[in-house]
Amino acid sequence: MRKRNWGFVLGGLLVVLLLAGVVSNYASAHPDGLDSSLLKGCTVNADGEITGGSCPAQRTRDHELADSPLADYGIRGVDNRFLSTGLSGVLGVLLTFALGGGLFWLARRHAPAASAGSDSAGAGASGDDPAGDSDPADAGQRAARAG
Repeated sequence: MRKRNWGFVLGGLLVVLLLAGVVSNYASAHPDGLDSSLLKGCTVNADGEITGGSCPAQRTRDHELADSPLADYGIRGVDNRFLSTGLSGVLGVLLTFALGGGLFWLARRHAPAASAGSDSAGAGASGDDPAGDSDPADAGQRAARAG
């Protein structure tokens, strides 16, 4: 990967980490469309507990991973809710980035190698690229040097 691409990737990662670590704490605590549709037919008190009626939400049960360290959008053992939610968001972003980066690295590693002549200094010096495999930014830099 070229240096200018690393800057873009790291800049994007920084923005996503900021969103996950800070902005995620301001997400709505009210039920989303799926949660509210599951409550249709039931009466609910101010605490969100079902007090009567009949609805699909009455048949819900805890998830198998409800006791995991990252359950309920927080980290178990961290008492500060803001910090717990932010850290779990940051950890989720880092894990996703590492997994995705590892998969792309594996895919790139097993991809067929580019032709040996495409990286030579004289390739495409006239601005023509019959193979269509050079970087458009490189073509613009060559044109600027030639003109």
